[in-house]
Amino acid sequence: MPSKPRRRTGGFAEILAALPPKDEDDDRWVLHDPLGSGGFVDAEGRYWRLARGPVDRRLAKRLAVDADEMTLGLWGELHEASPGFFVPSLLTPEERPGAWLEASALDYRAYEFRASGGRRLLYLVVFC
Repeated sequence: MPSKPRRRTGGFAEILAALPPKDEDDDRWVLHDPLGSGGFVDAEGRYWRLARGPVDRRLAKRLAVDADEMTLGLWGELHEASPGFFVPSLLTPEERPGAWLEASALDYRAYEFRASGGRRLLYLVVFC
């Protein structure tokens, strides 16, 4: 039986255009949980989908070195294109070793996200 064709959307730009205008007196911001929804859009407009996780410590250690990007979970910034929308911020290559050492010394959970082109992201959630 042939499958029903998927409806294509305009992507993140279409989602942003559908949002109501921000009230200047409203200081609330939206926290998007990538683990609960299965993905997130980073500040560059790239969509990352949850591939697997939590992953074991050996794979997390390997991803800390080999993954294309890395983030410390809900530590992030407000999205430039949509003020009030909070997204995880990606770590620079210089920040990654220190972030991994800090996370591995504490209790953490690691998740692998994937983006188009086979790009991989290590998403660490650190517990105090």
